[in-house]
Amino acid sequence: MKKSILLIVCIMLLALAHLTAGDAVAAPSQSHLSSDPKVRAARGLVKQRRYFEALKLLGPIARESKGRADRTDVLFLYGLSAIEASRRLPPAKAKERTALLDAAVSSLRVILIEKPALVRVRLELARAFFYKNEDDLSRRHFDRVLAGKPPKAMVANINRFLRIMRARRRWSAHFGFSIAPDTNIGAVSDSEIIYIYDLPFRRNNFEGENSGLGFVFWGGWEYQHPLGQRLRLRMGTDISRREYEESRFDQMTISFHAGPRWWISPNTEMSMLASVRQRRSGGFVHSHEFGGRFEVEHRLTRRIRLSGRASLHERDYERDKHFEGSHLDLALVGSWVLTPTLQIRGGFGYAAENPESRTWRNRSRWGRLGASIALPLGFTVGGNAELRATDYQGNWFPFVSDNSSREDDVRIFSVSVFNRAFTTFGFSPQLIVVNEERESNAQLYDYKRTRAELRFVRQF
Repeated sequence: MKKSILLIVCIMLLALAHLTAGDAVAAPSQSHLSSDPKVRAARGLVKQRRYFEALKLLGPIARESKGRADRTDVLFLYGLSAIEASRRLPPAKAKERTALLDAAVSSLRVILIEKPALVRVRLELARAFFYKNEDDLSRRHFDRVLAGKPPKAMVANINRFLRIMRARRRWSAHFGFSIAPDTNIGAVSDSEIIYIYDLPFRRNNFEGENSGLGFVFWGGWEYQHPLGQRLRLRMGTDISRREYEESRFDQMTISFHAGPRWWISPNTEMSMLASVRQRRSGGFVHSHEFGGRFEVEHRLTRRIRLSGRASLHERDYERDKHFEGSHLDLALVGSWVLTPTLQIRGGFGYAAENPESRTWRNRSRWGRLGASIALPLGFTVGGNAELRATDYQGNWFPFVSDNSSREDDVRIFSVSVFNRAFTTFGFSPQLIVVNEERESNAQLYDYKRTRAELRFVRQF
């Protein structure tokens, strides 16, 4: 616990240090490369919108200056010229257009690895992704540009890009995988003895904690069919699977959703979705869920986004029939892009489970707060803290000695780190370490676990 708190404090100190120094504007470089006659000539060609000619001058300089600290201007001019040149190619030259945009992304990415606070560079990178139709990445960088307090004209232009991306969105997909070691796969208590009327009893077939190395896979897709100017029909599916050496700990979830999506205003949208879900555990079907959910997203300011979710599902179990019943889930989360390199996330929620067994009926409240910051040398670090309290109904004797209700408190702390300079096909390896502890007044229901994930995340 103390180590986890110390890690979160370190993240906060890094964020504070960034706030005092991250907004400083770099002075224009008077480097040797910026003074090179060819670079000056290329800059003049860019002003004259002769981008193809500028690329011929800048290309060799950009390649030969690899590793030099004074090539920021060269890379920026090269990236800008590649973007504008791609826009001047006819539709028949799609491959050439894509090649130019890829070159622009690569050039601008190199700058942001070392200097993530440069807003103008991030703006051009967002435009490059926009023209490549990679809207999720484009939107992410536009949001960070807005956090840099750009001029009003630039804000209006960015909002135009965001409206276009929202209108043209049809297909979207996501996928990923990670290697996930865990010290307590089943999240079980390590207590072997239970006390009944102050007398000790040993648990039968006690195994205790099981550690292991797991592999996690997840993915999904969604299609939005236009039904009107502000109305779409959403249809999609998601799948996740976690596998360990012992199959009884394997888990898989498959879900499908469909329903309308309305754009109420330029800053607000909502969806009403029917959803079904199947859960499998240890290779067998565990449960089915049928219900619906309501989603709303709202851009409160240029830098703050809010989203809410309310879902109600009915669960049917294959074997544990006493668990069957309704499940309510409410959540409100927010994201605040404080600066182009610092983002704060937080949220809170409420959940209620009403199975047939009164003993297992419960109510939960949770809160979460986290931050991530992009640092020089390509490193991005983050931290999260989550607290969850759950109260059960019914009597819990002998697990609770006085036959009262069970109460659980869960604390989860996590840290993550990755380096934006290490990428393969746009993906960077990210290390996440999570410490989780549940304290309960019911015997045999507290546990501790530390797990890690080496996952690959999409960058730039």
